[in-house]
Amino acid sequence: MQENKNSYSSLIGKMIVTKEGKRLGFVKDISFETRSGELINIVVKDATLYTKSLNLEKTSSNDVLIPYSAIIAIGDFVIVSEEDLV
Repeated sequence: MQENKNSYSSLIGKMIVTKEGKRLGFVKDISFETRSGELINIVVKDATLYTKSLNLEKTSSNDVLIPYSAIIAIGDFVIVSEEDLV
């Protein structure tokens, strides 16, 4: 059985939406733990006003971060659980 894997480059630029269909922005970058390789956050590009209102963690350059644990699925879009964001 072959695993479905997403490469870094295939994630960059994908639209991020909640499972309810609310647009959050696009994947700008991914942060991870260098020792273990564990994915930590998705950095959001072009965050919507709704995303900015969620009071999520931000980078020093004011980019919004979405915890990787909130991701439900990755396909044409990155789908996240809004309940796991707050």
